[in-house]
Order: sequence, then C-alpha cells, then structure tokens
Amino acid sequence: MNDADGASDIDRGLARLDPLTVRPRISSRVLCVVFGLLLIAVGFGVWWGCVFTENGQSYDELVWKNLHNDVPSWTTGVMNAVAQSWLVIAVSCTIAAIGIITALIRRRWWLAGQIAVFAVVCLAVTRIKGLLPRPFIINTESPAANSAPSGHAMLAAACAVILLLAVPRAVRALAGVIGVVWAVTVGVSVIYGQWHRPSDVAMSILLVAGLALLALAVTRKSGMDEPGHRVSSVSVQIVGSVLITGGLLLLVYSGYVIWQVVPGLNVSASWAVQGANVSAVVGIMGVAMLAFGLLLALRQITAAPLSRLGLIGAPPAPPK
Repeated sequence: MNDADGASDIDRGLARLDPLTVRPRISSRVLCVVFGLLLIAVGFGVWWGCVFTENGQSYDELVWKNLHNDVPSWTTGVMNAVAQSWLVIAVSCTIAAIGIITALIRRRWWLAGQIAVFAVVCLAVTRIKGLLPRPFIINTESPAANSAPSGHAMLAAACAVILLLAVPRAVRALAGVIGVVWAVTVGVSVIYGQWHRPSDVAMSILLVAGLALLALAVTRKSGMDEPGHRVSSVSVQIVGSVLITGGLLLLVYSGYVIWQVVPGLNVSASWAVQGANVSAVVGIMGVAMLAFGLLLALRQITAAPLSRLGLIGAPPAPPK
C-alpha cells in the first residue's frame, strides 16, 4: 500500500467517525456560496450604477480628475510609490508566494490546487474589461473605454487572499489585516495615478472576495486545521468582527456623503469635489474591510469546524 492509499484509508475512517474531520459543515459551505454570489452581484451592481447612469459617470469622473490634488501631503509619497506598476506586481507576487510556499511546506496539496484555480479564474476575470460596455452619457476627460475591473487592484486583492487561505490559524487574523491594508493602498493609488475610476476598484475587490468565497465552498481536509488542533481563535473573532462592523459603518458613511453631493455631480460643482473624494476613499476602505472580514470569518469556520474529534483528535490506533 502506498502513502496515498494509506492517507485515503485514514480519511475514510475519520469521515465515518466524524464527517467534520474531512470537510466543513454544509451550512458553512452554503454561507460561502451565498456570500460569494452576493459579493459578485454587488460588484457588478456597482459597475452598472457608475457606468449606465449620468450621476454614476459624473461621480467617477469627478474623483478621477480631482483626487490627485486632494490627498494629504503626508500620503503623496506612498501614493507615488505604489502608483508604480512594477512595485504593485512585485509586492503582490511576494505576498502570494509566501502563501503558496506555506501551503506546500504544510503539504496541503488540495489547498494548493484551490489556490491555483482561484488565481487562474481571477486572471480570466480581468479579461472581461474588454467585453463590458461603457455607453457615452457625459463628456469625460478620462478614457472613454471601459476600465473595470482594475487588473492591479484585482492582483493586489487576490494575492492577499491567497496568503489568507494558506496560513495557519495563528496568523490568520494578521493575514486579513495585511490584505485590507494592501488592497486599500493599491486601490487608492490607482485612482490617485488616474489609472482607474473608483467603481473599477470597488468592483475588483468585490469580485476577488466573491470568487474566494466560492473557492472556500469546496474546502476539503487539506485546507482544514488538523484534527485535535481545531479551536476557536480569539484573534480571528476580534479582527473579523472589527473588519465587518467597521466596513459596514464606513460604507454607510460613504453612501451618506455620496447622497449629499449628488446635486452637484452633473455640473461638477466645486463644493462637491471634497465630498466625492472622501466618499470614494472611505468607500474603498469599507469594501476592503467588509470583504476581508467575511473571508477571515468564513475561512475560520471552514478550516476549523468544532467537533469532538476536531478538538481532541482521533482515538489512538490499536496495537498491531
């Protein structure tokens, strides 16, 4: 009997004793599918609202034109640095490489396959940029062609997601925070550098998070914590709660500010500029926090479903 056959026999034995040792709860997988599809739908909803409506195009244009001149002086150095394509690619690939190497060192082959498929799908999704229409509604200084989703924003978010999926429980919360910081930094920088509109960035983060949740729905033993070491994580509970709650609050605030500046969008009123810029940055922060908060929480419940064998491990094998 080879090692693969032996491992399969062990998995089948564990599954008979406790199905949760080799696969997450059905309810957890259903949550991943529901939230994944919801985030993808919201991503396309953001794109539609900012592409097919006059107010949406006006809002994107106002931020695209003015954010570059309306950021605090202490952030310009960071924005100028991150607004370099090579730096975004290098840092993102380094983050993803850490995640992939972690999965390989831990011998999580199915998880490595999940990550590979997720990366390929994200790369394929960036190609829809050339397929999505952008009707002419208002005169714009920004390029008339569709620019959503943002390839750089998707790269940054996807690589951060790979890290979150691959690391063990002890650093799972830290990986979530890193994902938020990097996704927001790159997202704001591509608007600052006038590469993309705000809706492009929001759509990109939402699509990546949605695809990642769909990937979590097919989690198997390789992507789960070892039986006997599955416990709740205080850091995940705290960080996940803060990210989800904070993200929702920031999105509510961003929506309120957008509602306030809507009357000035069609005429590009100067009084609406600062509100539009603030709402865009706050909105991107909210989207990233909510997305990675959901990913962190659902990653934990798919990786460590609490059960008797999950907590104490399988019973010892009888002596031969």
